[in-house]
Amino acid sequence: MTTTYGANIELSQCILTSIRSSCRKSGISRLNSAMLPKLSFFSKGSPSLSLASRDAEYRRSAKGSFMFSMLSSKHDESPDMADSLTYKDAGVDIDAGSELVRRIAKMAPGIGGFGGLFPLGDSYLVAGTDGVGTKLKLAFESGIHETIGIDLVTNAHRVQVAMSVNDIVTSGAKPLFFLDYFATSHLDVDLAEKVIKGIVDGCQQSNCTLLGGETAEMPDFYADGEYDLSGFAVGIVEKDSVIDGKNIMVGDVLIGLPSSGVHSNGFSLVRRVLARSGFALKDQLPGESVSLGEALMAPTVIYVKQVLDIISKGGVKGIAHITGGGFTDNIPRVFPKGLGAVIYKESWVVPPVFKWIQEAGKVEAAEMMRTFNMGIGMVLVVSKDAALRILGDGHGTSTAYRIGEVVSGDGVSYQ
Repeated sequence: MTTTYGANIELSQCILTSIRSSCRKSGISRLNSAMLPKLSFFSKGSPSLSLASRDAEYRRSAKGSFMFSMLSSKHDESPDMADSLTYKDAGVDIDAGSELVRRIAKMAPGIGGFGGLFPLGDSYLVAGTDGVGTKLKLAFESGIHETIGIDLVTNAHRVQVAMSVNDIVTSGAKPLFFLDYFATSHLDVDLAEKVIKGIVDGCQQSNCTLLGGETAEMPDFYADGEYDLSGFAVGIVEKDSVIDGKNIMVGDVLIGLPSSGVHSNGFSLVRRVLARSGFALKDQLPGESVSLGEALMAPTVIYVKQVLDIISKGGVKGIAHITGGGFTDNIPRVFPKGLGAVIYKESWVVPPVFKWIQEAGKVEAAEMMRTFNMGIGMVLVVSKDAALRILGDGHGTSTAYRIGEVVSGDGVSYQ
């Protein structure tokens, strides 16, 4: 026996409207009836770097904090790194994923961007799909489910595939609609409502409509109390307005937009660090007023409105969503061949949760930079003039940082 129900989900509310029995369907379709170095904490008071200057005043850390340039150099210098943790140790092999994309690209050319483009008249539809990943495991342990739905809308768990709204906006696309997939062994209506409410909130933040979804009840497939989430978003952009990185050149500026923390990538490694450290999610994050669980479960920032506003003013040439693969793998994805990036290590302050992860797991600096966003969730490649405008003509802002520049060469280096 399975249960099928319909849900009328408006952007302002989440209401389960009917439940009925069915012996013909194993899933639960939902359609909107209207649609049939060490680290320091980032705060609003922290100054960003201007285009004109990266002087000592901007490099100075806030009282009691540490700057990114000091990112655990002691780990790099340690003669015994046998017990250091890596993402691969935690079961996630980024190189294997990259190899799979390379092979798939032979069968379906064009795959590998942050979003997939489909021509539609004078525009492109841009689509992205994804799941929340092992951050769900912490949701089960912490009991924090409301923000998971937001992460579903903003998440990018696998760097190699097209993802949801933060991915499709990298092409300059305006999100149109989102659909979700919720799967569980036994449906807990109250819990599912919390998760879907988070999805609704995420759609509100990105100005897109929750068009519908599917709820699958599959006995014995998941552990009791656990569930899985995935979904996809579709947006639209005019063909002559697509952000594709083709015009990026040496000397262009990298602007970083702050993250709220770990977002939704690297949680397999986070969980391994938790197991090693002996910390509990309810324990206070060292030196902070929040628990470790609260810091780790902070919802992913939705960048859609901010990015589209910046794009509307001109000068944006490329955009990289910093997800799995960190700076090291994501930034080069938007560059033409022969170009690379230099990142200024002291140009932003990093949420303290990353300091805890690195020290508790003895994670090397290079591994941190390839696994986590390190406090920068989105990188825009812009002209020098655009950088001056975004950063307040040399005065900077609390919501954008000059974190680097485009150079000749390949890959990403740090200085």
